[in-house]
Amino acid sequence: MEPTQFTGATGTAAAGMTAAVVARSIALFAMAGLMEIGGGYLVWLWLREGRAVGLGVFGGLLLFLYGVIPTLQPAQFGRVYAAYGGVFVVLSLLWGWWMDGYRPDIPDIIGGSLCLTGVALIMFWPRGV
Repeated sequence: MEPTQFTGATGTAAAGMTAAVVARSIALFAMAGLMEIGGGYLVWLWLREGRAVGLGVFGGLLLFLYGVIPTLQPAQFGRVYAAYGGVFVVLSLLWGWWMDGYRPDIPDIIGGSLCLTGVALIMFWPRGV
């Protein structure tokens, strides 16, 4: 589906923001986050830890895909990237827990929850067309 099917000329959320559209948007945010964090991590391993150049190249490809995925979102650029910032915060905390063993503490959990609340408000709050 084209993003213009979900947004008006100003990029505001259309009245047809269904549960399926919201679920698709959340999945796109998750995919973008995994591409960005995973790609950055592979480049980090290559440059900082002397791993194979192929990891860096694959990381670069993932970072390219990270740039493509948000274009499929049902909102305009500024809103998508503002909301994605909150998703990135939470996914970064989860990545650090999974890859480096740094378990999120109470302030991390509260902060991440606030970020996700912001994401929901920015992306999915009903707006007039």
